[in-house]
Amino acid sequence: MVEDYVLERDEEPARNITRLPSLTTVRREPNVQAWEEQVTARDPSRQKAPAEERGPSPAPVQEQPASQKRRMDRFLRRRPIVSAIGAVLLASVLGAGYVYLDYTEHFQSTDDAFIAARQFSLAPKVSGYITAVPVTDNEHVKAGDVIARIDDRDYRVALEQAEAQVAAARASIDNIDAQLEVQQAQISANQAQVDQAQAALVFAEQQAARYDHLEQTGYGTVQNAQQYTSQLHQQQAALASAQATLRLAQRQVDALKAQRNSAVASLAQAQAQRDQAQLNLSYTTVTAAQPGRVVNLSAAVGQFAQPGTSLTSFAPDQIWVTANFKEIQLDRMRPGDPVRLNIDAYPGRTIRGHVDSIQSGSGTAFSLLPAQNATGNYVKIVQRVPVKIVMDNPPDDVALGPGMSVVPTARVDSTPSLYERLRRYL
Repeated sequence: MVEDYVLERDEEPARNITRLPSLTTVRREPNVQAWEEQVTARDPSRQKAPAEERGPSPAPVQEQPASQKRRMDRFLRRRPIVSAIGAVLLASVLGAGYVYLDYTEHFQSTDDAFIAARQFSLAPKVSGYITAVPVTDNEHVKAGDVIARIDDRDYRVALEQAEAQVAAARASIDNIDAQLEVQQAQISANQAQVDQAQAALVFAEQQAARYDHLEQTGYGTVQNAQQYTSQLHQQQAALASAQATLRLAQRQVDALKAQRNSAVASLAQAQAQRDQAQLNLSYTTVTAAQPGRVVNLSAAVGQFAQPGTSLTSFAPDQIWVTANFKEIQLDRMRPGDPVRLNIDAYPGRTIRGHVDSIQSGSGTAFSLLPAQNATGNYVKIVQRVPVKIVMDNPPDDVALGPGMSVVPTARVDSTPSLYERLRRYL
């Protein structure tokens, strides 16, 4: 029994005296202390010497890595199944982590994204009392659908007046055209008179010359010579008068043409006023210029609408996603990259899209008050750049509008990842 105890203490000294300042301060269990007293009584040579005779206390024994390795080996030999399971789990975790990291490197995602659209307000261009509002809040309308109607009686009267002015201008033109035809006939008559005067003048010239010759030769009287000379002068005057009348008639044609041009201008003005009246009449019906939804409707029957006063807001069907990616995420992102869109309002639905364009500059650079990094103490901050994402299959059965939150995930590497290759093979 004594030998067994000694061997046990020699094999594992660290369990009994490790890290103790001296042997005298070692605390023993009651049964061990009693057994040592019995051994000392039987063999006085084993009696312990005083502390000053035993010399200095040995240094605390430190556990060596070799002992730790031996304990690990003993643990592995005692529990081989647990060790194998642990090794398999460790290898699985490391492999899964590598596959996950390899898969995530093919994508870039952000939660700073929202649906955007060019929403605007619908307002009338003319004033009047609203007589009908055939739509309601959040109703989807097509291009050309009526949003509101304004009392159009005043505008119909104005259109009738403009049409009457157009008719009067056309009648004036017709009257001038008739006068031109009459004047052309008058010119023809005046031309005939000129021809007649010219013929009479020729005969008068011949008569005057004949009787003048007779008077000079003594075969005719002076009276006859003077008479035919007077007739010659009368015919010359008659020809001049006929020619003047012809020129007056011709000048009258020019005046009538000028009047006609003025009448044509008046007709154009009247037609423009009529077209404006037709436009004002058409403005009394407020319609949707493109498909979309009526949002925040404020128009009501009996309300007096002023030009430019908002009747309702309008959200077009043409929407996209503005995603503010960090600038360090844009290294491999290009237009055309596929994108998976998860909308917060509809978590169970995935929408496909693609990168349409990347803004040339950060979002703060185009804000109302852009940051001035050249002043003060500069602190570098990762900027965000807006990226426009267009939906390939926008849903028709749900309402999507500006401002709704979206989480886009863009694939920036088209090569298959390790996970995708394994899934394809498995």
